[in-house]
Amino acid sequence: MPRIACIVNPAGRDGRALKRWQAAEPVLKEAGFECEVHFTERIGHAPEIAFSLRDREDLDLIVACGGDGTVHEVASGLRGSSIPLGIIPAGTGNDVARAHCVPLKKPEQIVDVLVNGKDRHVGAFRLQGKPMGEQSGYPEPANNPVWDGEPDISGRIVRWVFLESDCGVTSETSRAKLTRGKWIKGSAKYTYLGATEIFKRKKKQAWVKINDNEPEIVDFSMLAATTTEMFGGGFKVCPGASPILEHGHLCHAWGLSKLQMLMLMGPLKKGKHVGKWGIEFKPCTRLEIRSVDANGEPSDASHNPPLIVQADGEPCLQTPALLEYHTKQLWVRGAKQVPWDV
Repeated sequence: MPRIACIVNPAGRDGRALKRWQAAEPVLKEAGFECEVHFTERIGHAPEIAFSLRDREDLDLIVACGGDGTVHEVASGLRGSSIPLGIIPAGTGNDVARAHCVPLKKPEQIVDVLVNGKDRHVGAFRLQGKPMGEQSGYPEPANNPVWDGEPDISGRIVRWVFLESDCGVTSETSRAKLTRGKWIKGSAKYTYLGATEIFKRKKKQAWVKINDNEPEIVDFSMLAATTTEMFGGGFKVCPGASPILEHGHLCHAWGLSKLQMLMLMGPLKKGKHVGKWGIEFKPCTRLEIRSVDANGEPSDASHNPPLIVQADGEPCLQTPALLEYHTKQLWVRGAKQVPWDV
């Protein structure tokens, strides 16, 4: 009988993640799994649990039950382990599950992927940025050197990004989710919050260096570094992206007006935005973002107001920030067939 450990976030999606687990548990047992269950008690607990399990020779699979934040935490604790990560999607966006073609609703279909799916060795971005402060019970991040490693740059926090990291309206939307829109379900929450953040945002200049290219000082509108094609509840920001390549992916736009950003939301959902208003999509292995001082020179000071940098939906860091792509960081169990595994 295969033995699995399930890390469940009972508070996920306002308690609905616990109901998803209660529906999935008997299906797992019926499928022949022997289940060891661990419930998280706070933000940052899941990687502690995952790290304590990562070298267990009696475990065939470690499953995260929750949203993308829970998946991020479990993946962080598992990174570098030979035990694959399975997913029972129970959050708002569930974009990691979407990327690996894990069904989002029916427990029988989800468990079928856990039983019969394919394990793939995926890459991740190593992110170093300055911490954002505590807000509405969401804590100021601290370094986790045991599983994330020590920062190379003094004063920075390290996080590993298995789905996406972004700046601009998208990260401001994720930060807004901490205090607003809790009554809205699914991807409609991101659409509503995104629109409201666009209306109130102010222009920011940033010094940006992509790969080995010459740096640019730009009017910052949108930037997303991803391993897969979608985030924000199914928005295809980097269409066709694959996490098993030798590089990550980058989609960016400079100098967009508020009207253009609003008009972009529809095409973004369908992945039809690349090429509009100078929007570019390209391979990325290294990305650096800094503020600009009064003399137009790059600065190590943070933007004011902050230019938020998120890690897999967690709006925990800010500029200056450095992202570096690393291949083969995590085994993930997904559907037998996914469009990007060719």
